[in-house]
Amino acid sequence: MSDSTIAAFLKEHPRMLGVLFTLSVLMTQVGSVAANSNAITGP
Repeated sequence: MSDSTIAAFLKEHPRMLGVLFTLSVLMTQVGSVAANSNAITGP
């Protein structure tokens, strides 16, 4: 997809812009948790 095609799609579906933003924020949070998951939790 070219930039103009994506821009045209988001112009026709403005709610998808919010969905994509929410997904990107969620994925950054999941990545942060996954990066810290191999910490030692036991004695």
